[in-house]
Amino acid sequence: MNPRIDEERQPETPCDTTLSQLTDEGEVLMRQGFTEDEVTSLLWLRQWYQSGGSDRMEIVRRLEFIRMLFLQGKIEL
Repeated sequence: MNPRIDEERQPETPCDTTLSQLTDEGEVLMRQGFTEDEVTSLLWLRQWYQSGGSDRMEIVRRLEFIRMLFLQGKIEL
């Protein structure tokens, strides 16, 4: 995976958001009584979970481990 981000890339999926969208959503949250720190955390968490988040990684690692054991003949179906 290439860590470099193409700055000219257009949003391709619903979880891709632009800076102006985040600003608008942040303003709405602040009008509803959230602090600036809370807004930042909420927006970061939403992006984190929409893009896979850590909760999915543990499951994927376990499935990959089980697959490896199966392919090596150490477990059977």
